[in-house]
This record gives sequence, C-alpha cells and structure tokens, in this order.
Amino acid sequence: MGIDLSAPARTIQALIDGFLASLPRLALALVIVSVFWVAGRSVRRLARRIARRHDEQRTLEIVVGRVAQTVIVILGALIALTAAFPSFTPANLVSTLGIGGVALGFAFKDIFQNFVAGLLILITRPFRVGDQIIFQQFEGTVEEIETRATFIKTYDGRRVIIPNADLYTTAVTVNTAFARRRMQYDVGIGYGDDIGRAREVILGVLRDEPSVSQEPAADVIVTAFEASTVTLRARWWSDSRMSDVLLAQSAVLTQIKQRLTEAGVDLPFPTRQILFHDQTEEGDGDRRRQREGWPAGSGPAPAPAGIARAIATSTPPAERPGADDEQRSEHG
Repeated sequence: MGIDLSAPARTIQALIDGFLASLPRLALALVIVSVFWVAGRSVRRLARRIARRHDEQRTLEIVVGRVAQTVIVILGALIALTAAFPSFTPANLVSTLGIGGVALGFAFKDIFQNFVAGLLILITRPFRVGDQIIFQQFEGTVEEIETRATFIKTYDGRRVIIPNADLYTTAVTVNTAFARRRMQYDVGIGYGDDIGRAREVILGVLRDEPSVSQEPAADVIVTAFEASTVTLRARWWSDSRMSDVLLAQSAVLTQIKQRLTEAGVDLPFPTRQILFHDQTEEGDGDRRRQREGWPAGSGPAPAPAGIARAIATSTPPAERPGADDEQRSEHG
C-alpha cells in the first residue's frame, strides 16, 4: 500500500503560495520600518545639533532626541506589523502582553520612576550642571544629570551617584541658586569691653575686606550674654560658591582677631570660678593667702577660721575683729 503525499504537498504548496502572496506586504513593512528608523535617527541628530548650541539645556535636548527616536521607531514597527499582517492590531499586542506587561512594569518600576523624575528635573531645572547642592549628607558640584541618576563631585574629590527619584522627592539645598550668600560668625568679647567700639572695629573689617560684598551691607548685632562673654554676631555677604565663601570667612576672621586685639578688646575663653566657703582649716578665709579665691573688697579682712574661733571664746562680740563686717552682713 503506497503513502498518499498529496495532502502534505497541498499544505506545503499553500504555505508557499501564502508566503509569495505576502511578499509585497512584507516588503512594504520593511520599507515602513526603514523610513521610521531614518526619521528617528534624523530627529536624534537634530536634537544633538541643537544641544551643541545651548549648553544649559544640552542634556534635556539629548534625552528628548533619544525619546523621540524610540517613539518613532516603535510607531513605525506597529504600522509595519499592521501592513504585513492585516489581521494584527495594536489592541492585539496589548492583550498579548497582558500579565507579562504588568510584571515588567513592577520589575522596572524603579527604573521608570528615575526616568520620569530625570525628565522632570531636566524640564523644571531646580538645579543645573555646575551648581553646588546639598542632598542629605552629600555636598558637592553637579557634574551631570542623566535620565536615571545625577552625578555630583564632592569637595574632597569623590563622585556620588544619586537616583533622580530621590532627588525629585526629597529636599535639596542649592547653594549657588543665587549670586550672593550670607555668612555669619559669633564673636565673644569681655563684659568690661565697650560694645560700641567692638562693633565699629568689626564693621571696619567687613567694609575693608575685598571678598565681602558691600551690597547688601554687612552688620553686627548683639545676640546673647554668655557665661564669660557678650556675643556679637557678624553677618556679611559673599559670592555663593564654596571656595569664595571659605576664603572670605578666613580673611574676615583673621582681620577681626587682629584688629580687636590691637584695639584692646578682650576675647576671653570660658572660665569658671569656684569658691569654697566651708572653712575647716586654720588658714581658710585669709584673703592675703587667697586659698579659696575669697573676693577682695574694702574694709578689714576677716580673720582665719581658727583665729576667729579663738577670739570668739575670749572677746565680747562688740570688740571682735571684723564685728562691723558681720553686723553689716546681718543687716543686709
């Protein structure tokens, strides 16, 4: 009994006929993909050309060019699939992806968040390349803003990569957002010094220092009475970049120290005086020996404790040494 090959032959012939019939549609699909591919690359090159002319928006324009190219290529692929397979529609693609698309969305959630945050940062421009910012414990100069992360260079020469989603949703301090930045420093002078004279000396330093901006004007105010000092707060403005801030502060503090010293204004360090009034030794209370820091004053010095006890047993109260001081103390 022979094998009937007519059915497979007819199937193969039908496939060949179908393929030959679809060749024009496939050729059209390839043409469509090619056209959209060329159009996408042209848009990207145009964005790069524009970016070279605008340094401030260079990153944004490059990213927009990449996104535009991707969208154009995807659109061309969908149109090509529809042309090659008339029964195919974009709705079929969405339904085919189905759960897989949801899973991909969850898997790449962080990437999508950083991408969207990067676009928003590039569009709204809360800071730019070259700005000096503070983000949490990191501080430095913005080197580059990409769609996934922002690169900053710290002042000690290290690179920090910060995800854009964190930057967009967390407070960021931009130190160079404005041309001028105010600095302040507290100077303590002695209680016996003339506050007005000390203020004039410090203001003279702030007026004479070239790195200090004269507009807005600097000022000196009294802020506190500390344990050992009267606190004067010097406030001045300088260029906002960290190098300028530090150089201005160093020059100002150096001159303040030198001129206050020349003017005879005291810059006391914290001190503490402890008085022991428990006179248990014979020499306690003798101001001539200053054993316990007994305060000096007018009038006769009180007798040492041992001598005072001996006198108290043999001398009437009115004739004791220091009786007048005792009576004055009792009556206020």
